[in-house]
Amino acid sequence: MSYALQDTATMLRRNLRHAQRYPGLSLGALGMPVIMILLFGLVFGDTFSAGLGGSGAGFDYIDFLTPGILLMSIASGTMSPAVAVCMDMTEGIVARFRTMAIFRPAVLTGHVLGNVLVTIVSLALVVGFAVLIGFRPNASLGDWLLAAGLMIALTVALTWFAIALGLTSKTPEAASNVVLPISLLLPFLSNTFIPLESMPSGIRWFAEYQPFTPTINTLRHLLLGTPMDSGDGWLALAWCAAIAVVGYFWAQKNYNKGTVA
Repeated sequence: MSYALQDTATMLRRNLRHAQRYPGLSLGALGMPVIMILLFGLVFGDTFSAGLGGSGAGFDYIDFLTPGILLMSIASGTMSPAVAVCMDMTEGIVARFRTMAIFRPAVLTGHVLGNVLVTIVSLALVVGFAVLIGFRPNASLGDWLLAAGLMIALTVALTWFAIALGLTSKTPEAASNVVLPISLLLPFLSNTFIPLESMPSGIRWFAEYQPFTPTINTLRHLLLGTPMDSGDGWLALAWCAAIAVVGYFWAQKNYNKGTVA
């Protein structure tokens, strides 16, 4: 166990050094959610607020928006680990690792932990900018801890799934595209920007039964005290567990095959 932990820590340091030397992907993951919160919170905020309820009904759009943008921060961060593992596989470094006495899961686990740390920084930036433009959560310390735990759980789950997708890609360019459904499609087709009842029926059905919506509902409940269905919290955790299990075993299977399909 000590060797496994040491090897995982070594691979984590490797990924953090790569993030320092090639900051483009990390800066994109950090900057895009901040741009989104500023764009939709400041530029379009009044228009959305007026259309969805208006200040007279006690509806504050920045409060509604911020939990969804937090989820978008997690989703947008999946591109970096997908590209990184694909580069490892195509550039031959994994073949070298296999000749060494290295705990095999440590290579992928290092990517996951590195992305979790970058995502935590991204989430902190989003909360900070959201507070600057009017976000006013009323959560207790316990609620913040529960919200943080849920976001970290989703980060781990989506990162494993993104790594699995990256290992199926033949080139880093393909790896950056294969995660787009996670980073764009699911966040936009959820209740990030508008309530479910404002959507067309077909899109509303999809949004209601995909993993982001119950997670956003749970975050809104924890941070703002908004009502939610009694099963949303457990459903969000179930989605995290299912995605993590599928992503982990799929990633390990692709990695152990030693080929990029």
